[in-house]
Order: sequence, then C-alpha cells, then structure tokens
Amino acid sequence: MHPYSRLQAFTRQVFIQLGCSPNDAELAADVLVSADLRGVDSHGVARLPGYVRLYEAGRLNPKPVMRVVHETPGTATLDGDRGLGLVVAPRAMNIAVEKARHVGAGWVSIRNSNHFGIAGYHAMLALEHDMIGMAMTNAAPLVTPTFSRQRLLGTNPIAVAVPALHQPPFVADFASTAVAYGKLEILQRQGVPAPEGWVQDRDGNPSTDADAIRNGGALLPLGSDRERGSHKGYGLGAVVDIFSGVLSGANYGPWVPPFATAGFMAGAGNPVGLGTGHFVGALRLDAFRPAEEFKTHMDNWIRTFRNAPAVAGQRVLIPGDPERACETERRAAGIPLSPAVIADLEILGRKLGVPFA
Repeated sequence: MHPYSRLQAFTRQVFIQLGCSPNDAELAADVLVSADLRGVDSHGVARLPGYVRLYEAGRLNPKPVMRVVHETPGTATLDGDRGLGLVVAPRAMNIAVEKARHVGAGWVSIRNSNHFGIAGYHAMLALEHDMIGMAMTNAAPLVTPTFSRQRLLGTNPIAVAVPALHQPPFVADFASTAVAYGKLEILQRQGVPAPEGWVQDRDGNPSTDADAIRNGGALLPLGSDRERGSHKGYGLGAVVDIFSGVLSGANYGPWVPPFATAGFMAGAGNPVGLGTGHFVGALRLDAFRPAEEFKTHMDNWIRTFRNAPAVAGQRVLIPGDPERACETERRAAGIPLSPAVIADLEILGRKLGVPFA
C-alpha cells in the first residue's frame, strides 16, 4: 500500500520536472491521485507516464497561456494552449462557476487541451458553491458506432455532481462505452482476457482479447451490441463528442489526438480543430428554486433510492457511494498499485531524477 500523500508528492515533482509551475503541478497531481483514492485506478498515477510521453512528443505545453476566445454572460470558449487537461478543465470550471454566480448558469467549451483525468473531479468542483456541476470530454477514437468496423469515437465520459443537504452528494461519472480503455490496460498488465461485450476484433466480431485495440479491433459502446442497446451508448458518446469538439473548435470523431496509450501516438491526418475538447457547466441551485428546499428534496431522493428493496445479497447504491467508501478506506490504509504500475513509476522516477518510493 502506498500513502496517497506520498503518491501525490511524487506526481507533483514529476510535473515540476516537465516544467509545470508549482501550483499547476499540485493541481495536476491532485486530479490524478484523487482517481486512485476513489478507486478509478485506470485514471490515476498509472497514467502518469503517458503525460510524460505527451510532453516528449511535443504535444503538451507545461506552461500554457489559457485564454477565453469567445464569450457571452453565460458561456465561454477557452483555449487551453496545449496545456494539461488536468489543469485546463479546472480553470474552465472556475469560469463556469463565476458565470453561474452572476446569471444562474455557466457553460464553457474547451479546445486545444489534453487528457483531463476523471470527469468527476471537475464536476465536483461546483459542489462547494452550492451548484450542480457537469463535465465531459471527447477522446481518441477507440470506439465503433453501432454496426461499424471503423473507430470513430472515444470513451467520451460524462459526469454530473449534485449537492444535497445532509446526505453526501450524488456523483455520476461514467464512460459512454461498455468499459473505459484503462480497464483494458489493467487486464493487459494482468495477462487475462476481457469479459464478453467489451471489445470487437478488426472484422467486427465479438472478442475477449484484452489487446484487441492494438490488434486493429475496437471498444464497444455502452450496451455492447444493438440487442442490448449499444445505439444508446453510441448516442451518448456522439453527444459528448459534439459538445466537446464541434462546439468548441477542438478536434472531433476520428481526428481527436490519442492519449499516449493503446500503443500509438499519432492521430488522423489533417486535423479539423485544435487538440482535445472538453465541456463543463455549473448550475446555481437558487436559479431554479430556493437552494435549501432543493437540497432537502435531494436528501429525500437519495434516501428513497438507497432504501429501495434490493435483490438477495445486494443493496441499492447511489452514484458516488462506491467511490466515497473507497476513498475513506484508501486515505487510511493507502493506495494499492499493481507491480506493473510500480515498475513504470520506478523507471519514470529514475529517468526524471524523482525517486519513487
């Protein structure tokens, strides 16, 4: 087990070695380690070598000069100047919160960014302001639309965070695919096959090959196939891609540049926009009804669903419950890392002069 504070300090020093400011490095480390704390191991420090590879490939600007390129009282488009999405997305959410403070709702589209970690982190930034937060991002094309053999969409996650009064907040954070690619990476490190319904091979046939992406296959949309509703996952992914890419002026569809994963770094030629795109929003509760009244009813909603009769051996959870339980446990006991991730971080540490211990 690794204490989260030690992982955060190591991660912060890695980003400083890349040239990030101390504040940006601290924020980026917080986003990554928060994923590990919440049990989203696929998006935590295991991703750190990927950000370094982005920097080495000249795709990551450690000292971005972010600027608003279009604006109305309730909206903005932010150019991230090729910065860490881990830093660019919180800046965008701060803008959204300020706009919501003045006009009730704030929406910010982001272009020219990079991978932004877990969407839930950015959505939850609105909670402390008595606001509902939303965050989504497009990603490299690893996913086929229903009936397609061509990869055209990313895992394209969406997160919504809703405050309550006495109950913990509702936090839904999920990919629009059957599984996030990071989960496949975990299986690859373990050398085990993928469950049915996660991937297809290069010819569009169902597969359990955890390396299917590297072998020309693709991730499947949420629902896995048409009979199980993959058209709905395809639709969700498409909405995220349009809001994040087409609306902001970022790349979209097959042109979204890949994160340093899946064994490749180069994206499709002739980009249609700038970098990776995100979309965030903040809604002030009292723009709709008195805030305390809303939160009282949100408490009631949460209690009602949590207390619903469950099937034998199970209990009904509220989105965010498993992550909260995991964070409590890991803050006390430490964060488990697989041997493969530890080896990667040790190599990275030696390379950058930041010992991993």
